[in-house]
Amino acid sequence: MRVLSGIQPSGRLHIGNYFGAMRQHMRLQNEGNQCLYFIANYHALTSVSTGEQLRDYTLEVARGYLAVGLDPDKSIFFRQSDVPEVTELTWILSCLTPMGLLQRCVSYKDKIAQGLSPNHGLFAYPVLQAADILIYNSHLVPVGQDQKQHLEVTRDLALRFNNAYGEILTVPEAHILAETAVVPGLDGRKMSKSYDNTLELVEPANKTKKKIMRIVTDSTPVDDPKDPDKCIVFALLNLVADDQERQYWRDRYLKGHMGYGEAKKRAAELTNELLDPFRQRYQQMENDPDYVEDVLRQGGKKAREIAQNVMEKVRSATGIVTSYNH
Repeated sequence: MRVLSGIQPSGRLHIGNYFGAMRQHMRLQNEGNQCLYFIANYHALTSVSTGEQLRDYTLEVARGYLAVGLDPDKSIFFRQSDVPEVTELTWILSCLTPMGLLQRCVSYKDKIAQGLSPNHGLFAYPVLQAADILIYNSHLVPVGQDQKQHLEVTRDLALRFNNAYGEILTVPEAHILAETAVVPGLDGRKMSKSYDNTLELVEPANKTKKKIMRIVTDSTPVDDPKDPDKCIVFALLNLVADDQERQYWRDRYLKGHMGYGEAKKRAAELTNELLDPFRQRYQQMENDPDYVEDVLRQGGKKAREIAQNVMEKVRSATGIVTSYNH
């Protein structure tokens, strides 16, 4: 199966990115699928303010994915902008997109509420996302429940195109990430760059520990039982510990006679055990920028070959004539 997914380079990678998507991406890669993973730098223009910042974040995502285990021999890994045909398909799909379809997308309203500028790029984001998926004839798209609506837009546009011009575009299916974890931020809200409440994927271990030790907990006395399901520290332990240790800490919480400091210390130890190999490989990528660029360049070439084949059929069907088609 051909699997397609992208990640925006809109800030520093954090463990929410890892548990929310990256870990599942690696699993799909290692299960023998043909995976295309791209860095969505066109999408990031809706939130990143400077060219220098976008270039830095793009490289960070590239190094981060390679650090957590992306294998260029198993997956096609590339920058969205290395396949310019995706913007051409976006325009063609835009001409088939009803305004009402976009107006019903809740993510636009959510992003406006977060303070992003209400511009056309933000409003038409689902059409570019659809082009990203359809231009590679993707079969499966890993999504969390919060992205399911955008995939429905993609499916709708593929069907509209095929009804108008013939069976050219593959109608993708959602691969719901059942194990996707909603990772709590340091303040209890969902971990997000926009909330500044993250544990970064490759920040120094002592910084990670300090952040965890500063997590605010309730005032339950040490001797009293505590509710693990309402504690940010336990939620973090639940992510980084194995089954046996999860049960151990749940029992400790429920029995009482335990201070939150103990749980914080163990959460910091386990988090750093998880992240240390990523930090080491990330440093290797920083020291070898030519390797990272070569991976992206080669991935871009492979992805563009697929996209160009699809676009030849799209242009022919829609009557778009270009001199280089002849």
